[in-house]
Amino acid sequence: MAIGLRPVSDARGRRFAHPQVQDAWAALDCGFAQVADVFEECASEALASFGAAQMAAYIEAARGLGKLGRGAEPMLIFLQEWPAVVAAARGDVLAPVLDLVKAMQKSPNGGAIAGFLQTLAPVARRLQAIEQLELYLDLVRELMQRTSTSIHGRHITFPSPSLPVFCRQAPQLLGLLSLGGLRNWVDYGILSHATHPERQEEYFALQSADSHAILQRERHGTLFVDVERKLELWLRALWREGELLVPYSTAFDEIRQPLPYYDSQGMRVPDVLDDAHGIAGLDRYRAVLAHMVGHRRWTLPQIADNWSPFQRMAVEFFEDCRVETLLMREFPGLRRVFLALHPKPAPGACDPQTTSCLRHRLAMLSRALIDPDHGYTDAVLGEFVARFHGLLAGAGASTAEVAQLALAWVAKTRRQSDQLARVHFADTVIDYRDDNRQMWRFIEQGDEEEAFDEERRLQRSDEPVGLPPRRYPEWDYRSVSYKPDWTSVYEALHPSGDAGKIDRLLARHAALANQLKRLLDILKPQDKVRLRYQEEGSELDLDVALRSLIDLKSGAMPDPRINMSHTTAGRNIAVMVLLDLSESLNGKLANGTQTVLELSQEAVSLLAWAIDRLGDPCAIAGFHSNTRHEVRFHHIKGFSERWDEPVKARVAAMQAGWSTRMGAALRHAGHYLAARKADKRILLLLTDGEPSDVDVDDAAYLRADARRAVDELAAKGLTTFCLSLDPKADDYVSEIFGRRWRVLDRIERLPEQLPMLYLNLTR
Repeated sequence: MAIGLRPVSDARGRRFAHPQVQDAWAALDCGFAQVADVFEECASEALASFGAAQMAAYIEAARGLGKLGRGAEPMLIFLQEWPAVVAAARGDVLAPVLDLVKAMQKSPNGGAIAGFLQTLAPVARRLQAIEQLELYLDLVRELMQRTSTSIHGRHITFPSPSLPVFCRQAPQLLGLLSLGGLRNWVDYGILSHATHPERQEEYFALQSADSHAILQRERHGTLFVDVERKLELWLRALWREGELLVPYSTAFDEIRQPLPYYDSQGMRVPDVLDDAHGIAGLDRYRAVLAHMVGHRRWTLPQIADNWSPFQRMAVEFFEDCRVETLLMREFPGLRRVFLALHPKPAPGACDPQTTSCLRHRLAMLSRALIDPDHGYTDAVLGEFVARFHGLLAGAGASTAEVAQLALAWVAKTRRQSDQLARVHFADTVIDYRDDNRQMWRFIEQGDEEEAFDEERRLQRSDEPVGLPPRRYPEWDYRSVSYKPDWTSVYEALHPSGDAGKIDRLLARHAALANQLKRLLDILKPQDKVRLRYQEEGSELDLDVALRSLIDLKSGAMPDPRINMSHTTAGRNIAVMVLLDLSESLNGKLANGTQTVLELSQEAVSLLAWAIDRLGDPCAIAGFHSNTRHEVRFHHIKGFSERWDEPVKARVAAMQAGWSTRMGAALRHAGHYLAARKADKRILLLLTDGEPSDVDVDDAAYLRADARRAVDELAAKGLTTFCLSLDPKADDYVSEIFGRRWRVLDRIERLPEQLPMLYLNLTR
């Protein structure tokens, strides 16, 4: 038994309620008590995601890790993290991962196995594709081999000083660099510090000046991971498309230069795009996705068996121009982006005597088809441009009709030199277009062809799609570090209910409302302040105007600030009210007539009414969680909304359930509040208990994370205040919120105390 393991004699004989979990435990053949304590949770998560064969491989791999002689840690990490790796990589990478672990075990680098497995899930979430993850594994193996020092005369080999720190930093690095940039950064570190283990370790730990310098040099372009959420929201907003976006690396296949495409696994896009031709990387991503969406919406697959490669190429060019023409009709702003990214070949750039000019002629034609100001004078080109636009007038023609026009163009412009081996490529590559594999269907399938799933591509679902998750790190006080991309926050507009319910609740507190109204009338800003010395204003400032006139008459430069305006003196406050909607709110009060949730609805309604009368921008949101993978954030009132019927209907529909992962909710609420421009920004949290979740046993863990989240918000200039309904909260609330908290011992006074607390905070 490894040193430090808690001996438990019945670890192998542990019994579990679920038969499949019990069978998996028997197959694992493990005597580690630490593994037994968490195995049921890990196995249940795996069973929900894996089939029988995949589950068996998962257990067998964990069993092998437990036999390495390195204690329980590698097995524990693998059991906990592997389902997340498979989900993020969207495929099974078990074999290459185990091969790399075996290579580490056979070398002196076995101590790095746990660290490598610990960060594999966040790395997979950054890369988001099985091909990308396999390239990362190759990079780790190469780093291990090139930095492990051998003294061959005495057969002594030293472990790599950089491998453990590189694995630890990999998620952060992949948030800054593409996979190609990461390889260049690694190569520089190995070559520059190969004979200096200490400097090598500093370099890979990002503690040296040259490490940061090379990092900045390689950090170019727009990384897909930085704009993924924007692109997903853009697709949903403009196109009602919810297809998965999968990046591919552009750095490891420089000869083939892969193009964007889409298949049954999703829409494939480059992992990084530089600004080009005056177009930002984000807009280049949008052009790529818009073009693919156009194909998905309007392109019908064609039978390709009887057409030559030249004919298929021409059909693809014509169809690309057709979908772009339809896209520009629907969204005219795309024209600027398409024309900036589309090359414009010079008419005489290709010599047909020595070179195949087919691609050159097609690129010229493609430019002319989408650019009314193309400037080409070729008569045949002009003829087909006119026929193309005549065909697309009105309904926009079809793929088959445009294909016939393309075949007519091939027949009329074919040259003998098109067969030459030397091909003209300059100014012919349109890199925002996909590879058009979706256009073709083959009656006789070959190894190189992929059939197009017509029904999957062309049907557009009218079902509403939710927003993609926003991922946040979580603070681990035990390792004194963040777990990157650890929690997933799903946000949505709260459903609506009966707004009349809120009016009836407020009617019960008419006396309190009248008292608040008198106080609010006193606090509401009413005075006007004069702003002098304005170049533009509502009226003329006579004193300054006369002085400027005197200066002008005397030959001096007059002061142009001769106007003045007025503004209201007083408050410039923005507030976010965050409500804990966990299951405990369903509990009854001592009087047995109301639940805590109903009392919270009354208090929030009075607070929203009071803030609305003051005119302060206010947003209301609720949260609850079901493990780190599902933190739900419900928007109840937006900053720009008034206290009106739609907002009342959402408050009336509030329901409680699940747990309280407070840190993730605080970070997400702070994300919206930090965007507000105000002198004072307050995040007011109403909760009835401490942070907790079903996947966390250590109560101090989530408390420490919530405290860290409060510190992060304070660094952004946000004030966080907690009003707790838990009479025992004194034991933990000061640990999280410092001195900005209050415990309400008499819960029934919440409707009265919550508005008063807000007035005190904003006085």
